Amino acid sequence: MPWIALTHPPDALGILALALLIEAVAGYPDGLYRALGHPVTWIGRLIAALERRLNRGSGTARRLGGILGLGLLLAVTAALSLGLTALAALAGHGAGLVLLALLAASLPAQRSLFVHVRRVSAALRTEGVSGGRAAVSMIVGRNPESLDEAAVCRAAIESLAENFSDGIVAPAFWIGAGGLTGGALYKAINTADSMVGHRTPRYEAYGWASARLDDLVNLPASRLTAGLLIVSAALSRDVSATGAWRAIRRDAGRHRSPNAGWPEAAMAGALGLRLAGPRIYGETRVEDAWMGDGRAEATPDDIVRALKLYRTACALLFTLSASGAGLWLTFGR
Repeated sequence: MPWIALTHPPDALGILALALLIEAVAGYPDGLYRALGHPVTWIGRLIAALERRLNRGSGTARRLGGILGLGLLLAVTAALSLGLTALAALAGHGAGLVLLALLAASLPAQRSLFVHVRRVSAALRTEGVSGGRAAVSMIVGRNPESLDEAAVCRAAIESLAENFSDGIVAPAFWIGAGGLTGGALYKAINTADSMVGHRTPRYEAYGWASARLDDLVNLPASRLTAGLLIVSAALSRDVSATGAWRAIRRDAGRHRSPNAGWPEAAMAGALGLRLAGPRIYGETRVEDAWMGDGRAEATPDDIVRALKLYRTACALLFTLSASGAGLWLTFGR
């Protein structure tokens, strides 16, 4: 079946390179979102519908319901994405690859992450702390009223680092591993974790499977993200690759998340900052280890430096995917 080739290297890497390029240039157009929504919103509706029906009964019943709900979510996602892959192949190999890249471009979020984080820096400069709090509340879950200017800046930089891993490198990794289907399955798992993978009375049992699977599928991307940030720091001015490496070795394993510590420590060490640490979500104070041993008094200029490092890392990710596709075409066949 020739369409299966579009789920394996080098075609999956070609789909990835094109998808990253398309998304970096165009993002996800507002008109398309208003007309059709977004894959994450479609996935979210299915997750919510399954949760309403399956999250009932005792703790054991809820955990089993969560496993069943996750399995149904992945089955539907796989069936649809494999069907789209098969339909794209009917257009021919080259055209099919481009069509799949256009679909896969909806999965990473390079452009929107850059825009949202840059908005925090701009708001702090023009509107002060109140504007920065409003802007950062769009990208973090913590209580913005508890943040001073330095904490707003740290929150924006932490979100940039963590979402670079979860929102860009991870979907890219799984697109490269399995084409559109690999990326779509990752996005379904990650969205399920963000919706139901919380340690609350309602979700702790039901969301257990989603949270554990999300930890697993994000493991390779978090380490790759840290590596991308180290190399990007070595290619950039005013940041430190050795600082990033030292912070990862010392601090990444101390983070309460098995994955978030890697990109956050890399970003903190590269910028000479301290990130993470104690934070307030709603009314709850979360005690977490500091990533990095630099200054905690982050500034809007540090957000700008972080964004420059991020853009270099995104360019490096694209270069790796395009080079991988080219090398496989040259030597792998």
